[in-house]
Amino acid sequence: MLKIKNAKFYKVKGGQTIEEIAAAFSVSAWLLVKENGLIAQPYAGQILTIPSEKGNLYTVQAGDTKELLCGGQDGYRRKNGTDV
Repeated sequence: MLKIKNAKFYKVKGGQTIEEIAAAFSVSAWLLVKENGLIAQPYAGQILTIPSEKGNLYTVQAGDTKELLCGGQDGYRRKNGTDV
């Protein structure tokens, strides 16, 4: 699972797009592109700086479920970039 609260850097996995990574970290794709000076999709192994957008982070609380946070198991996988 991606821990987004204190994230500063992220290593891109094969096949991931800017949009997927931006969604996983709750930042706009535009801001991710700008922060990293990207002119194409990132490549596997590339290290990206993850910018923070004020008011865009959520700390998980006791009792929160994947369904509540992400709309279900598929949404959880998509937003966290994981198969768990």
